[in-house]
Amino acid sequence: MIKNNFWENKKLNEMNPSEWEALCDRCGKCCVIKLEDYDTKEIHYTNISCKLLCEKTATCKDYKNRKSIVPDCTILTPTNLKNLKWMPKTCAYKLLNDGAPLPTWHPLIAGGEEEIVKSGNSVKNRVINELRVKTKNLPDYIFKW
Repeated sequence: MIKNNFWENKKLNEMNPSEWEALCDRCGKCCVIKLEDYDTKEIHYTNISCKLLCEKTATCKDYKNRKSIVPDCTILTPTNLKNLKWMPKTCAYKLLNDGAPLPTWHPLIAGGEEEIVKSGNSVKNRVINELRVKTKNLPDYIFKW
């Protein structure tokens, strides 16, 4: 059972597995293809999703086995979070790690998943599966989330 406002009273490394998973806002931005500029090292998001991300729900189709199906999938932990420069600025894990509050549209604050979609912070119904795009065309899909 998830206790109210646990995220305000615990550090990320103190959270139990249920709390850790509840913290994810299910935006899907971490599951879109990102491109890094070779010269500037700037990260560019695309609107192309991982093959496992459901385009209609913005959730992983096989969350439990994602790492074995997509070997370069990163399993987020309190330890590796600070080194993942490609994490979205709106990510709850990143916000809390940086001492910032959760946004009002976060499901734990809003009480449901409608607000994240209304706010424009979800990839739900806004991405194309990577299996439908040629790798050479990825730069054509750079997208400002």
